[in-house]
Amino acid sequence: MELSHTDENGNARMVDISDKGIVQREARATGIIHLQPGTIQLIKDNCMKKGDVISVARIAGIEGAKKTSGLIPLCHNIPLNHVSLDFTILEKGIMITAEAKSEAKTGVEMEALTAVATAALTIYDMCKGVDKSMRITDIVLARKVKHEIHH
Repeated sequence: MELSHTDENGNARMVDISDKGIVQREARATGIIHLQPGTIQLIKDNCMKKGDVISVARIAGIEGAKKTSGLIPLCHNIPLNHVSLDFTILEKGIMITAEAKSEAKTGVEMEALTAVATAALTIYDMCKGVDKSMRITDIVLARKVKHEIHH
């Protein structure tokens, strides 16, 4: 298997996408933060001392997506057309879903994944004072698509 992020000498490199065309791209990622039932209730009731956990996590996730190329060393800086985050309250946690869209030469998978991770870490930070058993799991790329641009 040939690795795209290494050169012939095994050195890390950014993939050259100069010859690729601009394509509409979308990606969806998901992840779960496991929380105690009491913590979930505090979040639902908006009673956490640090504020509205879901609203802050949504903004953090969007910011995370926008800063992906600054966090992931070999990731291209791409223009984002849209980033959204949804939060589904589960019995023992919160499912985070992020969608990212771009018109670029490379995909938006890393931006969607970074949005989920950043949102989950924000929830962790905002709840760590009341829940010492939190776990972030199952951050995965759920979907990616690309559409040729026709003018």
